[in-house]
Amino acid sequence: MKFVISGKNIEITDNLRDTIEEKLGKLDRYFASDTTVNVTLSVEKERQKIEVTIPVKGSIIRSEQVSNDMYVSIDLVEEVIERQLKRYKSKIIDRHQSGGGFQQAYIDQDFDQEEDVRIIRSKKFDIMPLYPEDACVQMELLGHNFYVFVNAESGQTNVVYKRKDGAYGLIEPEE
Repeated sequence: MKFVISGKNIEITDNLRDTIEEKLGKLDRYFASDTTVNVTLSVEKERQKIEVTIPVKGSIIRSEQVSNDMYVSIDLVEEVIERQLKRYKSKIIDRHQSGGGFQQAYIDQDFDQEEDVRIIRSKKFDIMPLYPEDACVQMELLGHNFYVFVNAESGQTNVVYKRKDGAYGLIEPEE
């Protein structure tokens, strides 16, 4: 695996680089040797964030972890990516594409499917026509981090959500 490591508001020391290559290097058993791993480290106030993106044929494996210690964030991101690879193996590898970007041993290995995605609860509710700003207020009143509504202007189903930076986002279907 090839590492491309960059930093925002942080100097990439040799110790950090070595730790990243050691921890994420454990993932090389899953990927072909020419796979590029893009790593971005950033620091904002007390937030130590690592973003890892691994483009493979037909998919992108990605994880972002934040903690108050960069080395903890590095440990967490490695665990999350490995869990993703095991959990979604059948979805991320298309055997008709010969699993491009993955090692044959990973393609052939079976993993326990104990962590399958399961829907355990279903809700039905009336969707009210609202303006996006009103939907944000309703979302806050309910204490949720997203809210589904019919946009009063377009008549389409939209979603507003609370972003990590405290602002709001709007998801609209393409026309």
